[in-house]
Amino acid sequence: MAPAELERIVELTPEFLHLPSGRMWTSYDREADVLYISFKKPSHADDSKFLDNDVVVRYEEGEVVGITVMNASRRGRNGPRG
Repeated sequence: MAPAELERIVELTPEFLHLPSGRMWTSYDREADVLYISFKKPSHADDSKFLDNDVVVRYEEGEVVGITVMNASRRGRNGPRG
């Protein structure tokens, strides 16, 4: 990992601290441009809701256990990253 990438992660730290969950796991499928974020491991979603903004919220017994963000690289203030 390049120093610039590490610096970007450190810059994001304040955003992570504002998340309601103390833990999260991420996985990014570059080919599909989909970001998976889980707030519980293991999670066994029993319901999901598709939002208008290409986000899927996953629930387990009424609790949010994860989100799936489609077109992930096209989001954010800096646009796509390569």
